[in-house]
Order: sequence, then structure tokens, then C-alpha cells
Amino acid sequence: MLNFALVGCGRISVRHSDLLGNGIIPNARLAAVCDIDMKKAESLGKKYDVPAYADMHSMMKNEKIDVVSILTPSGLHAEHVIQLAKYGKDIVVEKPMALTLEDADAMIQACDENGSKLFVVKQNRFNVPVLKLREALEAKRFGRLVMGTIRVRWCRTQDYYNQDPWRGTWELDGGVLTNQASHHIDLLEWMMGDVESVFAKGNTSLVNIETEDTAVATVKFTNGALGIIEATTAARPTDLEGSISILGEQGTVVIGGFAVNKIQTWKFSKETDEDLEIMDRYSVNPPNVYGYGHQAYYEHVVDCIINQKSALVDGLKGRKSLELITALYESIETGKEVFLRFQPKKCRLGIRNH
Repeated sequence: MLNFALVGCGRISVRHSDLLGNGIIPNARLAAVCDIDMKKAESLGKKYDVPAYADMHSMMKNEKIDVVSILTPSGLHAEHVIQLAKYGKDIVVEKPMALTLEDADAMIQACDENGSKLFVVKQNRFNVPVLKLREALEAKRFGRLVMGTIRVRWCRTQDYYNQDPWRGTWELDGGVLTNQASHHIDLLEWMMGDVESVFAKGNTSLVNIETEDTAVATVKFTNGALGIIEATTAARPTDLEGSISILGEQGTVVIGGFAVNKIQTWKFSKETDEDLEIMDRYSVNPPNVYGYGHQAYYEHVVDCIINQKSALVDGLKGRKSLELITALYESIETGKEVFLRFQPKKCRLGIRNH
């Protein structure tokens, strides 16, 4: 049985505590919670009958903890991972793993030096339709890849950004590319392969925040294929879609729904027996779609720790999609095409103002 502690009891902690606190994940249980706002920590601790702390170091000294899940604001992830790695425990960190590449590197180094496994939360990789798409890619069913497109058209009003002072800031959060679309950007790179260059534009359209709420980008992959990123939290009046489309010389797959959870198109030049039933059997995630990816994700984390397996998204893979996001911001700021393996000069993401 692995004992998990949560650091950060904000909005996203609901999914994590629900799974760990209610015994939904085999061989895992919630052992403690922590937040600098003691009221939040106590409220969550009381709900699941576990100790609550305002200081994570006190928690680590007092409780028997095997894994820590870091659910604090994005700009604080690095600091918290580096401090907690010293206890030699395995660490789960919500996306994005950090806001700067230097921070990501420091996190990876701290975990390596202390023998801590680092898991970056990318739960959409575990959606059933996404896994089916990945299987088709690995079986080379698409032939030569032509184009990959992601669309995130969600609704986040001013009220959402007003919930916490760090939301929509360069220092602690980033905009739609870093926050809402980071999962989809990760999926695009996972499916289409390494990126050669990007060209991006961003706007702050409908809300009063420092960062962008709307962005578009073209992507060139090293295999010659092209990509499109379309991301906004300015869809009104409600969420519209979170989707990925992959087009190749031998087939086309579109996964849509609210959160890349529904197969809308599945067509290949050479059909297989499974193709005929794929729309029926795998087209939608299981009914409890809320938190489904997180459930499969935590089961994966437990499996990796108990059976000494390597993580699907470790620190290095988490850094990879952060590098792509950083390149998108660099392009927005410079107005130029940015080639990857670059040194950011103008990207404002994660920059401290003091």
C-alpha cells in the first residue's frame, strides 16, 4: 500500500483526493494533505479523515509518506519538487511541470540525485480513444504523416481568473498554451514526433489577464509533416471542444469531445476487423469521464513504483512539451519562426518580477 500526500488543496486537488481518498486506486491511499491556507487543508483533511498541514516539511517529518503529489500553482512546482526530493520520496507533479526550462532541469537533477521518481501528470494520454490512436500510429497504419491539428476551445470567464491572484500571470501560471492546452500540445508531439520549428500568434481577447487567452500556431515536424495549434479560453458561452486530428497518406483519425475523449472519425485505406467495432467499443471513454484519465494515470504511477517500471511521462518527457510551449511564446514575442533546441530570450513565462 502506497501512502500519498497532496501538497496544494486548490481546484485540481478535488480529482486527486477523490481517487486516493475513496480507495478507487488499488494499492494507494491518501495519507495527508497540505496547503499554506490551513482552512483549505483542514477542509480536505476532514473530508477524508487524514491529517492536514500548513507546512510540507512538518508533514514529511510527521507522516509515513511514499509519494507526494504536487498540485500547487504552476510557477511554484519547481521549488516544491526540489525541496521535497530531499526526502527521497517519489513525486507526482501536475502539468505543466514548470514554467522555465531551467526550473525543469533543476527538478530532474534534484530527483535524480535523491533517487526520487518524477511523474508529470498527462492524464489525457490514458484516454481510451487516445490509446487506440497511438496503437494505430505504432502499427504504422497512417503511412507517411501529413498533418496534425489540435483544437482547445474552452470557456474561462473573468470569474475563473479572479478565483486566485496567480491565475493568468506570467510568473505563476501562463496563459491558455501553458495551462488548458498543455495536454493537447503534449498529445500532438507524442503522435506526430519531434518538432523542427513553430510560428505563433497570441491575443488577450475577452478577459483582463497578463497572459494570452487565445493563440494559434503552425508547426513543422522533423518528419516533414505540418501541424496546427488552435487554443482559446474565449469560447462563449460554454466549452466547445478539446480535439486532435491526425492525417496520413493511409488514414485519418479525429478525436473530439470536450476533452479528447470521443472518436469522431476513424478511417483507414486498409480496414481491419477491429476497425468495424472500434467506433462501438472504444469511441468514448467509460461513462465516469470526469477524472477517468486521472484514474488510469494513478494506476500507472502505482504500477511503475511497485513493479519498478519506467514512467510514460517522466521529467525528461515533461520537459519536452515545456520546450515546445516555450518556443511558442518566444515566437509570439519575437514575431518570428522559432527553431527548437533554442535559448529563450523574450519568452516571459515563469519570469519573476522581483
